[in-house]
Amino acid sequence: MHRFQVSQTLKMAVPNEVIPIEHYLRQPQRLVQAITDPSRIQQLTLSHFRLQLKPLQFMMLSIQPIVDLKVWTQAEGVLNLRSLDCQIRGAEFLSQSFSLELTGTLSPHRRDTTTELRGRADLKVQVEVPSPLKLLPEPVLERSGRTFLNGILLTIKYRLERQLVQDYRRWVKANQTGLLSPLVMPMESLTS
Repeated sequence: MHRFQVSQTLKMAVPNEVIPIEHYLRQPQRLVQAITDPSRIQQLTLSHFRLQLKPLQFMMLSIQPIVDLKVWTQAEGVLNLRSLDCQIRGAEFLSQSFSLELTGTLSPHRRDTTTELRGRADLKVQVEVPSPLKLLPEPVLERSGRTFLNGILLTIKYRLERQLVQDYRRWVKANQTGLLSPLVMPMESLTS
């Protein structure tokens, strides 16, 4: 069995809006849609999502991970995500020996005119390397595995950086004009 592990951090400034970003972060489906193509998401419960990632190439293998994520927010606005399950399509022989663990946090830190979002994601994979890849020298295999996993996290990070602020602004505007249904409004709005 081989273990590969990578981490990524995120710091991004989000302009303060009429509705604080902490309310937006209580909408887990919005964050999930910001990190991947919405057509690849199946919402199983309010906080449980199935993501079908795009097919990935790793050396001679083409795989398509399907990851179940739990996404929730703590009272102070810290958003958490954790993988619950992962299946592999395209290389079913790997499914028996494959495990994936993804954890992440995103926390808001208020400033005068912006809120800084600080995040961290950790991705760990354990897998029995297929026979043809066992011939590679250990350092090459390690470096390739880490580079591959880091590419996944970087894709999520860049998508989040591009999509989150735009979606947050759309959400605030829609919420102010009453276009959102009560199911996606901040909890405070529902109790007022």
